[in-house]
Amino acid sequence: MSFDKTIQRFLLVLIVLLALSPFIPQWALFMLTITGANGLVVLGLMLFLRAGLISFGQALFFCAGAYTTGLLSLTLNIREMSVLVLASGLVSGLLAYLLGFLMAKYRGIFFGLLSLAFSMILYGLLVKTEALGSTDGFNVPAVTIFGWVPGKDLIRVAVLGMAFLVIILSVAFVQSILKGPRGLLLTAIRDNEIRAEYMGASARRTVHLFYVIAGVLAGFGGAIAAVAVGHIDPAMAFWTTSGEFIFITILGGVGSVVAPFLGAMVFGIIHTVAFSYSPNTWQMVIGLTLILVILVLPNGLWSLRDKFRKNKP
Repeated sequence: MSFDKTIQRFLLVLIVLLALSPFIPQWALFMLTITGANGLVVLGLMLFLRAGLISFGQALFFCAGAYTTGLLSLTLNIREMSVLVLASGLVSGLLAYLLGFLMAKYRGIFFGLLSLAFSMILYGLLVKTEALGSTDGFNVPAVTIFGWVPGKDLIRVAVLGMAFLVIILSVAFVQSILKGPRGLLLTAIRDNEIRAEYMGASARRTVHLFYVIAGVLAGFGGAIAAVAVGHIDPAMAFWTTSGEFIFITILGGVGSVVAPFLGAMVFGIIHTVAFSYSPNTWQMVIGLTLILVILVLPNGLWSLRDKFRKNKP
C-alpha cells in the first residue's frame, strides 16, 4: 500500500506519541485512547457523508463492539485485547451486514432515522436485561497484550499502543478503498445516483458494503473504549452518543482519513475543558462550538489545510 504524505505524517505522529507515552500523564493517555476509539467510529461516518448519507445511530455498532468485548471477557475468560478487538469488529460487522440489506434501500432522512431506530432498540433491550446489568452495565476485566500482562503503571500505555495499531491498519485499509473504484463511486452516488446506476454501478451494493465497513470500524472503537474505560453500559447505544459522533464528523470534516481523528481530538479537548469549568452547562459550550464551526468552517477543521495551501505564495 502506498500512502500520500498526509498519511505518512499521520502515522509518524502516532509513532511519536507512542514513543513518548511513558512520559505522558495517565489522564492524557486515557484521553488519547478514547480519541482513537471515537475516531474509528467517525471514520465510518465519513464514508457515509461522502455518499451524501448520515447515520444517526452509529452508536449501535459502537455499543455492540463494547458489549462483545465485555461478554467474551466475562463468559469465556478471553483477555487478549487483539482477539477481543477483532471479535468485536466481526460481530458489529455481521450485525451491519444483516441490517444493511434494509438500510441500503433508503436515502436521506429515512436512512438517518432508521439507523437511529435500530440503535434505540438495542438501548431498550440492554436497559431491560438485568443479566447484563441493566442501566448500570458491568465492568470489563483487565486485558493482556499479545500475551503480556502489563502492570498498573503500564496498562494505559499498552492499551494505547494496541489502539494505535488498530488505527494504523484501519486508516490504511480505508485509504486504499477510497482510492479504488468503490471509493470513487461514493461521490457519484452523492451527486447523481441514477446516472451511476445507468453506468452499470450498483448503488445499493456499494452502500451496503460501506455500511458493513463502518460497522466494523465502530466495533473496533467500542472494544477499545470498553477496555480503556473498564466499564460498559447501555448509554453507549443512546442517541446522544451517536450525536457526539456526528458532531465530531462535522468538526473534523471529510477531506481526509485523518480528519476524523483531528475532530475527535479537538472534541475531547473542548469536552474536557468545558466540563472542568462548567459542569452543568458543558453541553451548551459544545452546541455553540458546533454552530461556530458550521458558520466559519462548513467543511470542517481539515479544510483549514486546503486554505493554507492556497494562500502559500
